[in-house]
Amino acid sequence: MSISCSFSRKAPLRTRSGFTLIELLVVIAIIAILIALLLPAVQQAREAAHRSSCKNNLMQVNIALQNYEMAHNVLPSGSVNPTGPVRNESKGYHVSWVLQILPYLDERVAFNKFDFNESAYAPVNKQVAEYRILSLRCPSNPTPGHSYAGMQNDVEAPIDVNNNGVLFLNSSVRYDEILDGCSKTIFIGEFIEGNQRGWVSGTRSTLRNAGTQLNSRELTYFSGKAKFDERTQPENSTNGSGGSQASQNPLYVGGFSSYHMGGAHFGLGDGSVRFISENIDEGIYQALANRHDGQLISDF
Repeated sequence: MSISCSFSRKAPLRTRSGFTLIELLVVIAIIAILIALLLPAVQQAREAAHRSSCKNNLMQVNIALQNYEMAHNVLPSGSVNPTGPVRNESKGYHVSWVLQILPYLDERVAFNKFDFNESAYAPVNKQVAEYRILSLRCPSNPTPGHSYAGMQNDVEAPIDVNNNGVLFLNSSVRYDEILDGCSKTIFIGEFIEGNQRGWVSGTRSTLRNAGTQLNSRELTYFSGKAKFDERTQPENSTNGSGGSQASQNPLYVGGFSSYHMGGAHFGLGDGSVRFISENIDEGIYQALANRHDGQLISDF
């Protein structure tokens, strides 16, 4: 007798694993939304850190100016050159105010290496001219160039001996000559028009004025009477406009600007650093640039 047994086996149930295409797309969409929401906050936090570092850097430079004045009883010359006006060219002595304050920026080695018997552009001074000083650069600046310049004049005019700022051609301004008060006089500020001839050059590379609107990208002059010196203008330009042709004039100086939204940092004569709005009143801005115009400034 034979016994046959037959068994029927059911196939085991398979559990589904992984994502379907629709689920994967949903996850990607959620991640994209989260990134879009968080990215502006990250950028704002980074810019806030950059602004804080920029302010600290400018304060170091401002303190160096104060220490120079305490040691010499006079502020450094904005630009040292035998004759004026200063042309924005690599021809001339053109020793900048920045070079003169190097010992007070903890950069005495660079100061000692510079040969003051030669011009800012002499081959013997090339090593110093190419040296990068971190305290001269705003962290928001995407270029390796420096970011700060001295106040040369209240309106657009060539760098010369008769400017009314605190740093200009062969200047030797004392604190008692700043009649408007040091807390209401701009000494230095930010600018973004590129490295030009470097921080050793006492040209528009280290000097600017309040003759153009703060943060203006079109080099727009302030409107009104006698707001610029005709020597700095391109041909056929009128008051209130300048355009990119103005920067091609070797006597043109230009204004202040920054990579920060809404304004720029400025160092005042009392050692403080203020963030000034790009919408500041024209008259107040230019009064802050002039060391002895006698204008009353309550707040800015």
